[in-house]
Amino acid sequence: MRTIVGLWRWRHNPLRRGTDLVEAWLALVTLVLIVVAVPVLGMTTASLSRDALLGSVRRQHENRHSAVGTVLRRIDSPPLDPDPETSSARDAHSRVLARWTAPDHTDRFGVVLSDLKTPESGDHFRLWTDEHGRVVGRPLDGATATTHAVLAGLGAAAATAGLIEGARRMILWRIVQGRYARLDRAWDKAGPDWGRTGTGS
Repeated sequence: MRTIVGLWRWRHNPLRRGTDLVEAWLALVTLVLIVVAVPVLGMTTASLSRDALLGSVRRQHENRHSAVGTVLRRIDSPPLDPDPETSSARDAHSRVLARWTAPDHTDRFGVVLSDLKTPESGDHFRLWTDEHGRVVGRPLDGATATTHAVLAGLGAAAATAGLIEGARRMILWRIVQGRYARLDRAWDKAGPDWGRTGTGS
């Protein structure tokens, strides 16, 4: 609002420089872009991301099959990993030798991660396989896909707002540098004796 008032006030002011008007219009255009374009871009990004992620959810649910794994025996865990990013996921699961039935009704065996805290022989747990019976990750669900889409939209909106404001600041910096350059030329033209008695000023 101050920008619009500033534009109106500068219309016929005799002290107005051309760059003052450019600066006021720049602020107004930036405000309009941030208020209008940023939300539209954020919502569009979120919508497109959600559609793509929900399509991925559908494909994963078509290609991944739930199976019941039966623990044959527990496998000793490897030595502790000092990297907290990789060790935290592993610490929540235990490695077991398990048997499960593939979608083609054949029995499969292998070492897998189970969510059982203290697995014993004969315990059952849920796992996911592809159409060939290989163990794969759990398919993405709709709520997670929507959350990721919203975060993508917010990220796109924030990045766009940052780019717009960064462009405004860069243009404003160039305007101010131009003002300083013109002021330096004016001082050079006036000379070092400007304002002294008898110099014609």
